[in-house]
Formats: sequence, structure tokens, C-alpha cells
Amino acid sequence: MRRVVVKVGTHVLSEQNRLCKERILNLVEFLVALMEKYEVILVSSGAVAAGYSTLKLDKSLLQNRQAIAAVGQPQLMAVYNKKLEKFGKSGAQLLLTADDFDSRNRCAHAKCTIDTLLSHGILPIINENDATATEELVFGDNDQLSSRVAYYFGADLLILLSDIDGYYDKDPNKHADAVMHKEVYEIHPSELVVEHSPHFAFATGGIVTKLKAADFLMQRGKSMFIASGFELEDVKSYMLQGVHEGGTLFTNENR
Repeated sequence: MRRVVVKVGTHVLSEQNRLCKERILNLVEFLVALMEKYEVILVSSGAVAAGYSTLKLDKSLLQNRQAIAAVGQPQLMAVYNKKLEKFGKSGAQLLLTADDFDSRNRCAHAKCTIDTLLSHGILPIINENDATATEELVFGDNDQLSSRVAYYFGADLLILLSDIDGYYDKDPNKHADAVMHKEVYEIHPSELVVEHSPHFAFATGGIVTKLKAADFLMQRGKSMFIASGFELEDVKSYMLQGVHEGGTLFTNENR
């Protein structure tokens, strides 16, 4: 069976400084449907947003963000498992750091764990180990982590669900005539250095972090699909019906 990684960003998972459980339920419903066709790994942000309702500290300080994430991570997992139970499914938590991918031994053990979970119908839910790692909290909002998960753990496709519904020829927030690219076969180096501008208080990513993730995978023969995490019609159409209506596919295939 083909293996896919789904990454969901903080902006999608939260609303008004707390987790949006209705949106998470819609996400889980999609993931369960996806699990009927594919082996699915979830990379989920949202620990800081989940923990902030309990521990309201100044998020501009790294140690505070890490403490908030430590409080929020089990809360986030509890929400996921409660929603998964509605469909007779269960999730398992894996917390990883960049160092885990630098170690051949630790990476192999993590992949073995994921393979075992998938073989038993369990949804692996991966997040950065925010209490010890700093990169996710500062730079990537798990975009870079999810690209490594897809590559090292044997997935063919990474799906990014966020407030960015695709890759446009110009900023759609500033230009009404912006046109979405349906397929991208090459990313120019200049596109990877534009300063990113996250739209949300808890988010750390932007389009550039997503382009970097796509570039990492395309250089290694993998593909990536960006679609809205608020309205799931485009990703459902592409993944469940095989119809590409919205969203952007980054690929080297069928060029």
C-alpha cells in the first residue's frame, strides 16, 4: 500500500487561542477515510496552542514556549484520540528532533516503530520534541520535520494542510489577479530565500518553509501537495477521488 504523510499547521488546528475541536474532527474524519486507501502518518503542530489555555506565559521567550508545549502536547494527543475513537481508530505519539534523523540508528528504530503501528492500523502522530529542540519553534512549524518524515519513513507523498491553499504566482492577499500553480516541477533558488511572513500568533511557518520542504522532497524523487486545511474539499478530491481541482502539486513525475 502507498504511504502518505499529512502535516497540519497550528493555524488550522486552533482558533481564539485554543484548539478548534470541530476542525480537528473534520481532519480526523478525512484521515480515517484516507487510511482506507493508504498507510497514513500525521505530523501535527498545535502543542503550544493547546497548552496556552492552561499556561498563559509570554510566548516570545523560548523557554516559555517550550514549557507551554510540554503542557499542551498530551492535551493535543487526548483530543486526537477522542476524535479517532469515534471511528474505531487509535493514535500513537512520537516526538522527534532533527538529531534523530542525523542518527542512522535512531532513525531506523523510529521507522520500525512506525511500520509496526501502521501494520496494526494505528495512526502515528508525530511532533517535534519542543521541550528539547528549538528549530520547530523558531523556523519551520513542522514543514521541515514533515518533509524528513516523508523521506526517511518511506512515504511517496507529503500533504501540507494549512492556511495557505496553494502556491500562487504572487501574494493572493495583496493581488486580486494572483493565479495558483496547479503543478510545480521546479523551484528556483531565489524562491527559497524570500522572507516568510506567518499570519498567526502561534504559527512559525510561511510559504518559504513549504517551498523548502517541497524542494527537499523533489530532489529525492518524492512529491508534495499543498491544500487548505480549513476547507478539505480540495485534498479530498485529489486524494480520495483522484481529481485535481484545487491545491498545488510539487512533483518531478510526468513532466
